Amino acid sequence: MTSRNSFVEKCSRTKAGVCVALILAMFTVYVQPTFAITPPAPKTNAQLLGGLLGGGGLLATNRYIVRDTKGLLGLNLTCLLFGCKVLEGIGDPDAQLYVVTTSSLLSPVVFITQLLSGAGITNVEQDQAVATQGTTIGATPAYLTDRTPVSYYGTTVWEGYVLQTPNQIVRTSTTQSAYAVSGTGVTVAIIDTGVDPNSTVLKNQLVYGYDFTRNQTGGSEMGDINQSTVGVVDGSAQPAQLNQSTVGVVDQSTVGVVDNSQYSAFGHGTMTAGIVHLVAPNAKIMPLKAFNANGTAYASDVLRAIYYAVNHGAKVISMSFDFTSYSQELATAVNYATMRGVICVASAGNDGQIATVYPASLANVIDVASTSNNNTPSAFSNYGVPPVWLSAPGEAVMTTYPFNTYAVGWGTSFSAPMVSGTVALMANVNSLLLTKQQAAKALSNAQPIPYSQYGYGVLDTYQAVKAWRNALGLR
Repeated sequence: MTSRNSFVEKCSRTKAGVCVALILAMFTVYVQPTFAITPPAPKTNAQLLGGLLGGGGLLATNRYIVRDTKGLLGLNLTCLLFGCKVLEGIGDPDAQLYVVTTSSLLSPVVFITQLLSGAGITNVEQDQAVATQGTTIGATPAYLTDRTPVSYYGTTVWEGYVLQTPNQIVRTSTTQSAYAVSGTGVTVAIIDTGVDPNSTVLKNQLVYGYDFTRNQTGGSEMGDINQSTVGVVDGSAQPAQLNQSTVGVVDQSTVGVVDNSQYSAFGHGTMTAGIVHLVAPNAKIMPLKAFNANGTAYASDVLRAIYYAVNHGAKVISMSFDFTSYSQELATAVNYATMRGVICVASAGNDGQIATVYPASLANVIDVASTSNNNTPSAFSNYGVPPVWLSAPGEAVMTTYPFNTYAVGWGTSFSAPMVSGTVALMANVNSLLLTKQQAAKALSNAQPIPYSQYGYGVLDTYQAVKAWRNALGLR
């Protein structure tokens, strides 16, 4: 029998090109697994904090985030050898980052090791899957039922939304009137479950976003529900607990719908958007839907959303979720945003302990913890300096909810957008010169509290905008 060495020798003297192809085919057949590639696993989540319902566990995934300096062509060739499939690009500026899938039967360690041996492959990580978290609600505040209609920057809102205690604590109205700032000319991207595009409070401020769960333009979260759900929400009922972290003014029959695990995070994006709007009512909101209504997402969709936000004119990126383990590609995406003048804000997490979670713990992210309506630490909030930079109210925060009603939420998810809105107010003064470092320095002019592990204190929108104006030589 002819050995492979003699075979190669003969080939080199005759039809070398054809023989090399045959050898490659032999090698490919040898390393190719003998099973079919399975469909992608059900979407797993990038931990939506302050999420509307806790629970869930670590779910397996056969998806990987791969960086290949040779681009799509090089990665396709590598996948030909190792039995994987390129699903989609993530949208990084160098077109080097992709999502690939392989058989769920293959060990992640083995697969990652194989890929890293490929030419041009510089980084491989699993498309990270993390469980959602919830918090425990407190007493329903009286302002949730204050439905007196009032005018608020061109829309009519419930009076309780404007006069609520968290809004008074951060001095939003004082800042808006004293410095004539409202977020005009600034776009805040919100990576979340999407936003209700029909909200009478928000719709005039929405810019076109994107739904990464369906790969379509828009960014609405209303596609996650069906017609029977639509019919039971009328906003005319008394407050009712929707799930672990939220009380909403909805019909009682709604509670049974959204308390189902299928809808455990429904409304979360509309809620975080409503908080940004409360603080910076003229800022544009870019809804980037990376999460499903059950609070689950692919890490790769979060990365896609960050790159999309930067490349479509956002000045601020608000992130009310976290990963419990470090992701190099998440850090790279945030660094890309920061280098282009985009300011990233994220929630500290709801484990009630000193914890390092991401993106909040990344150096180029402003990490926000939660405090109560008495300016004391929230029992559920993560803490620790660093990475926590400052705190903001995160208990009984009243905000918009789908179907033109309102809800109050508990969690650092609802603290972060207060800071995001404040950064938009600062950008209203001067966006071009405002960097992450300058925004963080201005935000450090917070209301001091005797809890050193909660950063510089509780958010003070007035002092933050004043500090930024002073840095610019304005009075």
